[in-house]
This record gives sequence, C-alpha cells and structure tokens, in this order.
Amino acid sequence: MSMKHTLAVLVEDEAGVLTRIAGLFARRGFNIESLAVGPAEQVGISRITMVVPGDKDTIEQLTKQLYKLINVLKVQDITLIPCVERELMLIKVNATASSRSEIIQVAQIFRARIVDMSDETLTIEVVGDPGKMVAFIQLLNKFGIREISRTGKVSLIRESRVNTEWLKSLEAKV
Repeated sequence: MSMKHTLAVLVEDEAGVLTRIAGLFARRGFNIESLAVGPAEQVGISRITMVVPGDKDTIEQLTKQLYKLINVLKVQDITLIPCVERELMLIKVNATASSRSEIIQVAQIFRARIVDMSDETLTIEVVGDPGKMVAFIQLLNKFGIREISRTGKVSLIRESRVNTEWLKSLEAKV
C-alpha cells in the first residue's frame, strides 16, 4: 500500500550532498513532496526531513540507496514513530474592508500572526503540523489566496514515545 513516508536523514554538511540525494530520487522517478534541511545538533552535520510517497518495499529500497551515498550517516523512516512535527507557512490572502476582520478571527483561532498588510491583502504566518496547514488553507480559500510559501515538515521523534494521534482519539471518546 502506497502512502506518504517521512524520512529523517543525517548527512555530513558538505557541498553537493543535497544534489546527490535529489539526483538519486530523480533517477528513480521519485517525487520528494516536502524537503527541509538545516544544521543538526552536531557541528558539521545536517538533518534532512523529507516526505516521499511510496510503499514499504520502495521506501526500504530507497533507504538502502541513500546509505550507499557518501556523506549519508543515518536514514530513518519515522512515519509510524510518534513525532513532533512542525511546518512554517506564509500565506498572502485577499482582504477587503468587509472580510478583513473575519480573516483576522480565523488567524487568531489558528494562533497565526498577521505579518504584513496592505489595502488589498493580509500576509499571515502560521506554524503547526501539516494537518493544521491544510485546514488553514481550506478556510482562507474563499477569500482568494494570492501566494503561499511553506518550509516543508521538520520532525523529531518523541522521546516519550507518546502518540499524539492516539491521545486525540482517547479525548474524542471521553
């Protein structure tokens, strides 16, 4: 069964490592849906969080191929492991005098911040899990979205191993 997998990859921070990883995916006809790269906890090491569609066998094969690349230190499929996931999005939306207050209300509910405004638009910054991003976009669609810029998902394994989706399902039953 094909699904979206989240891969956490630790690499030596050297020129060309991202190009080699992207090339590996391109050669095999894989689409990287989301990619976030930045320095990790150790100097000279970067953490790459990528979201890739595929079935279990395909992802295992991809993981083996990644390990063959020089500079790749660790590859982990963290899809089914409880994680803290966040994404940053900037979204510019049409805002007329009559719609502005409703847009600001939606932003407040989502704990988003207005970071720029003009006579015709509001630019909003929102941080959260990818599901929150989708819900926010859906609510703002009716006003007319002009531009969106998203960082891609960053993710760290929960050391507590508590699955927040499982906790939400318990709360729903109460």
